[in-house]
Amino acid sequence: MATPGSRMPSLFARGSWPEVRRVGDILRAETVGGVLLLVAAILALAWANSPWSEAYRSLGDVEIGPAALHLDLSLATWAADGLLAIFFFVAGLELKREFVAGDLREPRRAMLPVAAALGGMTVPALIYTAVNLRTGDGALAGWAIPTATDIAFALAVLGVINTHLPAAMRTFLLTLAVVDDLLAIVIIAVFYTSALHFGWLLLALVPLALFGVLVQRRVRSWWLLLPLAAVTWALVHASGVHATVAGVALAFTVPVSRRKPGPGPGLAEHFEHRFRPLSAGVAVPIFAFFAAGVSVVGAGGLGASLADSAAIGVVVGLVVGKAVGVFGATWLVQRFTRARLAEGLGWWDVFGLALLAGIGFTVSLLIGELAFGAGSERDDHTKIGVLLGSLLSALLAAVVLRARNRHYQGLCTVEERDSDADGVPDVYQEGDRSTRG
Repeated sequence: MATPGSRMPSLFARGSWPEVRRVGDILRAETVGGVLLLVAAILALAWANSPWSEAYRSLGDVEIGPAALHLDLSLATWAADGLLAIFFFVAGLELKREFVAGDLREPRRAMLPVAAALGGMTVPALIYTAVNLRTGDGALAGWAIPTATDIAFALAVLGVINTHLPAAMRTFLLTLAVVDDLLAIVIIAVFYTSALHFGWLLLALVPLALFGVLVQRRVRSWWLLLPLAAVTWALVHASGVHATVAGVALAFTVPVSRRKPGPGPGLAEHFEHRFRPLSAGVAVPIFAFFAAGVSVVGAGGLGASLADSAAIGVVVGLVVGKAVGVFGATWLVQRFTRARLAEGLGWWDVFGLALLAGIGFTVSLLIGELAFGAGSERDDHTKIGVLLGSLLSALLAAVVLRARNRHYQGLCTVEERDSDADGVPDVYQEGDRSTRG
């Protein structure tokens, strides 16, 4: 807890009640989406390693769309460029909501998840670069693959654990992943844009501005907004910038209400309520189905991947780099500020969340395709690296967090016993220790 007179809040302290309630709704939606994501990935892996693997690849190569507009894309490309734009639209709404009207509008509260996200992206990138520094053959192009955290998978792991971790820690994980998504889209826009056509990009500003004017005036007419969003997406796609950037740009134009909860939600909340189920339940699982199907048997499977330094860099970056980066940044924040962990929390809690941040799936697979080309041999190797690294991170995090789960269950049992004795749980007599999930 912060020292007396300190103006720094406790790290992982419980947020305001409206924020806790809102985040709880998000966590439930993302956890369900994570289960669907896992099912889609398992189905893709099973099909890609079955006797009918060619049918799986042929399905992804089916092209649909108007050729006159250069939008005759394969189903796999539509999933990566089109459906993931919905995912980044929702991420953009959440990010803006957090920093405009959420608890993170205060720089003191925002400092920790932003620092943790930066650490969790920088260290994995450095580890990958160190592993592949002398490899050559374009391996360094995949330096950003292990930098992303998949919030849906991470929250699904928490759901399976049935954790009693404090709500503030789950809020921290959600916020870290949202900031992580924003940094990832910046990386994609800056480092993985091969050919930029400024004319198309400037044209994209026209429907984007019109969309912004309408939403600022609280217009909710889908027959106006959806065509403008689609045109913005198509023009950004034509510009050479990855089309998912359009989703974030559109989200940032949507106004966020700063008023206290009233009879109805603001426009950002309205859009998030409408699109989050579509993102978590449809868009991301379909992308995972087309992206995760890689052969793990045979000559080009697991053995060949583990002989590729790019895949090794991804595994070590996710498992070691994410844990060191997130944990180290959190420690540095408390070391060089007056902030302290909230009472009742330990550094094993932080370490468990840092391990969980190593689950990098959706955005990591996307960056791998952009770095090495969808369907290329190295892309397949790094996909296996992402799957293996995410699995190892999930298993290690589960071990740590299950132990912490038993710890918090024990605290709850003690509180219930004390409550039976005097009618008031000791945890509330002594003040909020943020030990309840």
